[in-house]
Amino acid sequence: MDARPVQHVAVVTCMDARLDVHAALGLALGDCHVIRNAGGVVTDDTIRSLTVSQRGLGTRSIALIHHTGCGLLSLTEDFRNELEQEVGIRPSWALESFTDLDQDVRQSMARVRTSPFLPHRDDIRGFVFDVRTGLLREVAPAA
Repeated sequence: MDARPVQHVAVVTCMDARLDVHAALGLALGDCHVIRNAGGVVTDDTIRSLTVSQRGLGTRSIALIHHTGCGLLSLTEDFRNELEQEVGIRPSWALESFTDLDQDVRQSMARVRTSPFLPHRDDIRGFVFDVRTGLLREVAPAA
């Protein structure tokens, strides 16, 4: 099996164990790159991974998937404050929590579309995965 995804797709999604990316998208092992982090948000490190995926391994399309019941929906800046109190160091990273799934998917889409490092920014789609039904709902990009 080659390291280049057969379908030329990179998927950015949450690390939540309830989300089986391949099953949700009807893909097989080897069809796509899967980039996971807390919340499935597009951070600088996500852009780094997408850049390697596109420039080094031939992907052209990007799917961004958030999900219902995400832990980042309920976390606040208090999380970082508590960490600082516990360990004595304030985390340098942003928590990237959110309260609106669709709006955060749109924000992630915008971050990808405006990255100068990504040569392929035309085929970007955003979705919300419902953990109860297993269904994906597409999110329209911001106008």
